[in-house]
Amino acid sequence: MTTDTVRSRAGRPAPAWTVRTAHLVPLAVLPSGLWRIALVAGLPIGATANGAPVDPGLGESVYIVSLSLVSEGLALLALGLVRRWGEVFPCWLPLVGGRRVPPRFAVTTATAGAVAVTLIWGYAAWGVVVNGNDLGFSRPGFALLVACYAPLLLWGPLLLLLTWSYHRRHSPAPLG
Repeated sequence: MTTDTVRSRAGRPAPAWTVRTAHLVPLAVLPSGLWRIALVAGLPIGATANGAPVDPGLGESVYIVSLSLVSEGLALLALGLVRRWGEVFPCWLPLVGGRRVPPRFAVTTATAGAVAVTLIWGYAAWGVVVNGNDLGFSRPGFALLVACYAPLLLWGPLLLLLTWSYHRRHSPAPLG
């Protein structure tokens, strides 16, 4: 299509359902992060090794807390698909600050992320279904683990919905 027969949809506000969905993404990731932090803090969550509560060392603890923070940070990026900073790079970013975010870049990155987390957490869920509680958790501890990690299965599909909506709002529409 030529520029004479299309108009930009950019600048259209995000529909209310996408704003709510964007807020759901970090909320879906939060329980697993809290579970991991509880593990590091030594709270009784049913994680055992050889019958004793799991006690991660300093290195493992740093990794576990970092994983939780990075996961939540990545989940918060879903808000960029419904906020201005998903359309214009923040001014504090070197080289690109203040410039328009190329929609193709945003859509490609978000789609890749959505597919990645869908595959990662789908594979993990499949492992739980196939192997069950072979980690040595107490029955209540295993139930808590599943309850905290199950919401991660929503991360990818919710992100794909947001990406689709972002793409629709930022792609040319035929004049009619």
